[in-house]
Amino acid sequence: MSNTIPTGGEFLISEVGAHRIMAPEHFSAEQRQYAQTALRFSRTEVLPRSAAIEKRDHALLRELLKKASDLGLLMIDIPEAYGGLGLDHTTSMLVAEANSLQASWSVTFGGHVGIGSLPIVWYGTPAQKARYLPAIASADTVCAYALTESGSGSDALGARTRAVKSADGKHWVLNGSKQFITNAGFADLFVVFAKVDGEQFTAFIVERDTPGLSIGPEEHKMGIRGSSTCTLVFDDARVPVENLLGEVGKGHKIAFNVLNVGRLKMGAGVVGGMRLQLEGALRYVTDRKQFGTPLLRFGLTREKLARMALCIYATESMAYRASGLIDERLATADKAAPDFDVKTHAALEEFAIESSILKVFGSEAYDQLVDDALQLHGGYGFIEEYPVERAYRDARINRIFEGTNEINRLVISGQLLKRTLKGVLPLFDHASTVEHELQADQLPRSKGNDALAEATLATEYLKRLALFSLKVAAEAHGLQLDKQQLILAAVSDLVIDCFALDSMIARTRQVAASGQLDLARVAMIRSFANQAHARGSETSRRVLCASSRGEALPRHLTLASKLTSFSSHNPVELIEAVAAAVEAAGGYPC
Repeated sequence: MSNTIPTGGEFLISEVGAHRIMAPEHFSAEQRQYAQTALRFSRTEVLPRSAAIEKRDHALLRELLKKASDLGLLMIDIPEAYGGLGLDHTTSMLVAEANSLQASWSVTFGGHVGIGSLPIVWYGTPAQKARYLPAIASADTVCAYALTESGSGSDALGARTRAVKSADGKHWVLNGSKQFITNAGFADLFVVFAKVDGEQFTAFIVERDTPGLSIGPEEHKMGIRGSSTCTLVFDDARVPVENLLGEVGKGHKIAFNVLNVGRLKMGAGVVGGMRLQLEGALRYVTDRKQFGTPLLRFGLTREKLARMALCIYATESMAYRASGLIDERLATADKAAPDFDVKTHAALEEFAIESSILKVFGSEAYDQLVDDALQLHGGYGFIEEYPVERAYRDARINRIFEGTNEINRLVISGQLLKRTLKGVLPLFDHASTVEHELQADQLPRSKGNDALAEATLATEYLKRLALFSLKVAAEAHGLQLDKQQLILAAVSDLVIDCFALDSMIARTRQVAASGQLDLARVAMIRSFANQAHARGSETSRRVLCASSRGEALPRHLTLASKLTSFSSHNPVELIEAVAAAVEAAGGYPC
């Protein structure tokens, strides 16, 4: 196992478990302390006030932000020089996870400490940081992030809000509007994106009392109802020239890097909500009886509990692997050095693929989990008295937030191709090797004989399916491949499963006590590997059929079929191993 720091996307061309990864079992005492503090805050201060939060009580939300500040939870990412703690990304994600038990609060919290303040942390001038960051850390100033417009959501660079310099050169004059802005109803400070002279995408720091800025009414939403969501309208809004954030025309750098970290934190954030819903579902099925028997004793109930635990284990394994990669990149950097922020941006950009994978997988895993949780509650899951009803509605936004899952699937495959063409990631070299392996029937063989050997081999096969499918698609469509969204999304699905399996296997083997693999973790991995391999076989066939013509199609399908062999297993035994661990632990067993 290598201790070198891999590059973004390298997991796809490396052997399973080739690199040591960060995992919850490796958290430091300090990281655990912050996580415990944040979790205690969520359980004692936030969850008991859920009813009031859902009524969109702005004063309460500000009060909770102030209490979170008193515990140091708002200053994780803010440098010490400006009233913060300047801690690592893993700690920041742990705090985000702990604050995700109540979704409306989680969105409020993340809008302030994440996308709202990080642009100033990373791109602000020393004067801007000194002016705003101490008040942000103390919650005296609440932040919001204003990117989306009515006509530009996923196409952020298509924004129509304009900025021109005033005749006296002292102000930027903004005209336009922003939509769906979290915290807008009570925020004091907005990071706003506009096009200078209608062309150069640029960021600005805009204070609430700016002349010409008005805040629209609260949106009435399906979920996350307690969070504030309003429209911003700029009518000759006069922003001081010193409030330009970063450089003119470089706003895309700010927007995309902030979205990258937002995707990371969402992946960690859903884990907290998942854990809570699993605990609640387990309590319910333990107490609820049908036909004189607790629901917990029925096989279909236990299947759902096992699936819920698997969703958590996979998401958690990927989340902290990704944060660990970024922290490793920055481990030797001097936080006080002038170029530290630049190195942070580079680290986030390096692992943009992993961030998008985490966002897509985490949001969809949470949807699956909360759907199972509601189903286990039966009709009561549809009643507002039970928290799962709200969680079901709240979960839906995650597939839209931080770039839709459709956009993120295109980012995954697009970034892989981009890095390949730049020579950073030799995917096509490895894909050619895979094709030669298939032609010569020289497939990888199982290494070792532990309980994860078959799952590991299945993952190696899945990686080869992804590489081979991408190669065939690239050869067929050439420079037009970026227009083939269905193919790119299918390749991304293969890659997502590869990262999930690789992360779970590496984590499980790393933390095995005295070399003894945990049986519940092994069962989760084997279940996921069998499902992913079946999905991957079908997905790769779709890509090949959409990218091959004539005699090439049966040849490609024949080659790919060598990677789609079925591994016999007893699904009932695997499910029971995980369900028994969930029952014994009273919730998530890892």
